[in-house]
Amino acid sequence: MSNMQRSWLRHFHLSESFGQRALETRSMAELHIMGQIIGASGFPHSSLFCKWGIHTGGAWRLLSGLTEGQTQVDLPQIGDMAFWTHPIDLHYTTKGLQGWPKLHLQVWHQDSFGRCQLYGYGYCHVPSSPGHHHVRCVTWRPLGSWQEQMAQTFVGGGPQLRSPDLIYSGADRYRLHTVAMGTVELQLGIIMRHFDRYGVES
Repeated sequence: MSNMQRSWLRHFHLSESFGQRALETRSMAELHIMGQIIGASGFPHSSLFCKWGIHTGGAWRLLSGLTEGQTQVDLPQIGDMAFWTHPIDLHYTTKGLQGWPKLHLQVWHQDSFGRCQLYGYGYCHVPSSPGHHHVRCVTWRPLGSWQEQMAQTFVGGGPQLRSPDLIYSGADRYRLHTVAMGTVELQLGIIMRHFDRYGVES
């Protein structure tokens, strides 16, 4: 077989594979999440930043966008609301509703020496109806032993989760001793396509 024939066959197989993927995508439901993490309030101190991520089930495939990120540090001059206005833009396809996307958050405080301390974990489900949504995500942090609480008061730090999966896995999370912290606010726009095939209005 000549080099030209091999090149043609390779091009044919790539085109065929691309066509199959395009056909498969057209037959799947699509979810587009656009919005922003506005900011946070209700925490002990200001100078906050947020680490975030998206968790989905195995039936979901990411077409475009980033599934995790981090905001800048904001030190508000007036009030206790830290503003981040951090963009989120994700496009998924799926063959089922199981494993609907969850947004998990970690709010951190940075002091004047650049030291970072965890202030709270939180998670919320991405809205399952199209349109614009204002989402408030409450947060919490592990309480720890009285010795850890005492050390946190004087030197900072504090207990953290060994695995971030515990933020949204309910069975293990409810065994933890926690204390309520502040609230993170988000604005999310949801566009849905072909979800009527799964009994969901889109």
